[in-house]
Amino acid sequence: MNFTPYNRPVRAAFVGLGRIYDLNVRGYIDNPDVEVVALVDPSEERRTQRQADWPDAQTFETVADLAASGLEVDAVEALLPIPLHVDGVIELLGLGWHVNLQKPMCNDIASAQRMLDAAQANDRVLRVMENYLFYGPLRKLKATVESGEIGHVSGYHMKMVASGGGGWDVPASSYEWQFKQMQRGRGILVFDDGWHKLATALWLFGPIKEVRAWVGGTEVVPGIAIDAPTTIIWEHENGVRGVWDITLAVDMYLRSDYYTNDERWEVTGRKGYARVNRCTGRGIQQPSLEVYADGEMRGFHALDDDWASSFRDSGRHWLRWLHTGDGPLMWSGDDAVNVLRFALAAYASSDAGGIGIDPATVS
Repeated sequence: MNFTPYNRPVRAAFVGLGRIYDLNVRGYIDNPDVEVVALVDPSEERRTQRQADWPDAQTFETVADLAASGLEVDAVEALLPIPLHVDGVIELLGLGWHVNLQKPMCNDIASAQRMLDAAQANDRVLRVMENYLFYGPLRKLKATVESGEIGHVSGYHMKMVASGGGGWDVPASSYEWQFKQMQRGRGILVFDDGWHKLATALWLFGPIKEVRAWVGGTEVVPGIAIDAPTTIIWEHENGVRGVWDITLAVDMYLRSDYYTNDERWEVTGRKGYARVNRCTGRGIQQPSLEVYADGEMRGFHALDDDWASSFRDSGRHWLRWLHTGDGPLMWSGDDAVNVLRFALAAYASSDAGGIGIDPATVS
């Protein structure tokens, strides 16, 4: 792709104005790199509500309406339900617009390839946003590991507890799309939220050579099962091993401004360890990052540990990239396919009784 950075503010459109808009919009507010010119959503109520943020933006019911208007658009923030990603992204790329897509990218490798082919055919950029790579405590964790402060890495552990109480209101329509995903074998914890966790594993320690998993299920209402308890273990090509355990605690209240997940990362080295104590929710009320080395524990109290800030910084990174073209996209479409292969390898392993699966072999 021959990408030419823009020498003016990027003319951007939001396609989809649901709950996730409240997070993604933060990268656009008071940002001189961008001009929001269009808002697209089938709901008139949402269009009216969101236009209060961008009084000068035009509103449209469909992408086709936006395209027919002749309004000049450079890039789209695609906030579509997951089952609509493939056809929606191909349409957006075909209209000549760069696309910043929400995760998960899609449900299978063949669909991912269609999206990559569309980006190449139209000479446009497809980015699959991963905000966790911009979460302040995780960035400091990565820097600490790479500094050698805790010594050579021995292994690491991720833990997530999905709770049943607390957090913000999520529209019923969002859960309807998630239920459709569950029916396709793509659970909300392992595949949807889990995409973040698998992405951080690749970001921290590189390619995966083998995955073993046991994906469980807990029925929460008749006919609907959440994909926990689940355990996933893997080995990176550099020999580092990781484990991620997922637990469902339906009766537990978790204070959160967002989703009610209690999330933790801990990397153990030969000299010590570093751990991130929380992310989306406010579980462990310790410093968001703690580092133990040489017999001393250090807590980092001043990191920006508001989860929403990671959306802000990821969005700003994307818009600045469109101006300069410098640095990695975090993630490119190809990077996102590696996350997808990781997830699909976990499912394949679980289906086969927990045997080791090489993500490169998943089709």
